[in-house]
Amino acid sequence: MTSSTTSPDSTAGAAKYPPPPPESPAERKGRMVALFVMPFLIVTMMYATYVGTMHAAQPRDLPVAVVGQGTAAERFAAELEDNADGALDVRLVEDLDEVDDLIGDGTLAGAVELPTQPAKQRGKQPVAKIHHAMAAGASQATVVSTQLAPAAMAQGWQVETVDRTPLPAGDSTGTMVLFAAMGMMLAGYVPLSGMLMGTPNLLRLRRFLPAVVGWGALTSSLVWLILGPLVGAVEGHYPLFLGVGTLAVAAVGTAQLLFTKVLGPFAVLLGMLLWVVFGVPASNLALSVHSMPGFIEWLNGVLPLPAAGGALRSAIYFDGQGFWGHVTTLAVWLVAALALAALKERRSGHLIVGGPLYTEPDAPLPALAGGPVAPYRRRVAAVALFPLTIMITVVTLMSFSMHEADVHDMPVAVVGPAAQAEGFVAAVEPQLGEYVDLRVVTSADEATDLVRSQELVAAYVLPSSANDEPTLVTAGGAGASQQSAVQQMFGAVAAGSGAELALDDIAPLTGDDTGGSNSMYVGMGWIMAGFLFFAVMRGGAPDLTRTRQLLPLVAGWSVGIAVWFWFLYDVLIGAVNGVALELIGYGALTVFCVAWASAAVIRVAGLFGLIPVMVVVMLAGVPASGGGLSIWMVPPVFRPLADILPLPAAVDLVRSVVYLDGVGIGGNVLVLLVWGAVGLALNLLVVDRWLNRPSAPAPAPMGPRYQPSRSSSPE
Repeated sequence: MTSSTTSPDSTAGAAKYPPPPPESPAERKGRMVALFVMPFLIVTMMYATYVGTMHAAQPRDLPVAVVGQGTAAERFAAELEDNADGALDVRLVEDLDEVDDLIGDGTLAGAVELPTQPAKQRGKQPVAKIHHAMAAGASQATVVSTQLAPAAMAQGWQVETVDRTPLPAGDSTGTMVLFAAMGMMLAGYVPLSGMLMGTPNLLRLRRFLPAVVGWGALTSSLVWLILGPLVGAVEGHYPLFLGVGTLAVAAVGTAQLLFTKVLGPFAVLLGMLLWVVFGVPASNLALSVHSMPGFIEWLNGVLPLPAAGGALRSAIYFDGQGFWGHVTTLAVWLVAALALAALKERRSGHLIVGGPLYTEPDAPLPALAGGPVAPYRRRVAAVALFPLTIMITVVTLMSFSMHEADVHDMPVAVVGPAAQAEGFVAAVEPQLGEYVDLRVVTSADEATDLVRSQELVAAYVLPSSANDEPTLVTAGGAGASQQSAVQQMFGAVAAGSGAELALDDIAPLTGDDTGGSNSMYVGMGWIMAGFLFFAVMRGGAPDLTRTRQLLPLVAGWSVGIAVWFWFLYDVLIGAVNGVALELIGYGALTVFCVAWASAAVIRVAGLFGLIPVMVVVMLAGVPASGGGLSIWMVPPVFRPLADILPLPAAVDLVRSVVYLDGVGIGGNVLVLLVWGAVGLALNLLVVDRWLNRPSAPAPAPMGPRYQPSRSSSPE
């Protein structure tokens, strides 16, 4: 595919910058192999880490304190640790005021304050207080309560929970600092891949350093703007975001520059692994690091994402306790990366493995990999706008959809004779308000089927006699967060009538999926493998312009990666067991269909097309899938998307196979087939013709890229 005209400028450019020699057959084979290896490594390291560290989160050496004095406190602390079977690391604290400081700097996750003796003397039931801080991590605070409360109640004490540092209304899930830190990581490492191919002259340290500082100030300001004025998750604190964000982006960007100088295009793998893949579980901002493997806790003290998020959390919620330790971590990364990058330049000059043949601003380079030759200003704009758009999109969508767990209109059935059930609904609706959408079902079997099909979140079965207790029918495999919410609501309803609520979980989570996140991660892995394949192909093999050339490659990739995911999740990690054929079959179908739907955009728009593809097939699908927060806890705009987007269909396929007896599989398969069929048709009938039109610009020359003798300019 070549351009139909030749301009004097292009002739002069060809004389100054002769094109590289054509690829040899061996080089082409090597390039094609690399194009499969790259997405394989990206999806493997991401989902092996997420599933491996978070599928069976159990507390391990969770640091807690017993607040009290004397022999009784010492005895209770010893018994608490002995009975915890390694889950708790218990210390004795005499002063309650010390607890705030220890929770604030992360030394403690929580504490139990023993009852005072005067309460017993008055004949009242002694009260033990469980102290935690939701701002230190909502999941960690929950673990503290579930570990300490039973031990206190076993002593015959009444339990009262005290939140030492509550979360603000705009950030009820406590995820604001996580999304802020993720945005800073993306701003730091994503631009380097584009700079390597489009603006390599900016990779010299003396040019890069002022650019990355300014870039850090810009991107951290945008992160604050999104999370503050737009989403409402944080009030004020702009100087904090500006300072921490600029330092974090500069540290990560400079370290990624060092990786790029050494590894070339493959530096993106190491950067993604350190900054995001390990950074998210090690952050202590989602799940507690004390619920994951031991090396994750160590990474919490050394990686930039935990440091950036920890610095924000310390300053916003804990009066700066531990703040400077986090800042020091970021500063060490920046200084060390600067020193090593300077040493690399001193020894080898401006030479980058796998970089372009020429590095001058007027060299014939693409704006982004796989595109045509572009003017320098266009390249600079693309190198900035591509990562900026990704960062803004990720932070905005994730924070908007998940910063508040606002339960509303959750469908629940009241089961019993019509008159009795209708009377119950009329009585509790004022109490439950907008949280639930109550409906009457007269048959318990029908209600159970509706819960299994996910048309209902739960069914409250009224007692048939005065001696019976009400029963709440739920399905943990359909969503742990919504199950917890309805249990709390209807437990209070039952207690209000003097009854104890019986629980009937018709699809309980397995011991290998304690948080119910496996379905989401399996589905996300399939989806990412689909769209990432064409993103890599568009950047590394733009010469493949016919669907018939790509069809066998996509089919082979889909089956191969589905088999690998099954082996990874089942055999190696042990997170999803006993459904091998289903995981392989539905996985291959999902990858194949998402790949062709994505190709219809990416093949036309190039790597910029990856952004809308990510929004539609991945980012918007996360809240719409109910894989993390329930669909009834995210903004209502995502509810209709649950029935039409591929990620909710993929997540639901896994749920249905593993937990729900296959109910609903047909509809989910149909959603994926429609996406795949439409995508394949568009590629055959529209995209192929567009790419092979006579006036289509040729992609930048492919071939050997690293030839130092041709790089004549010092710039």
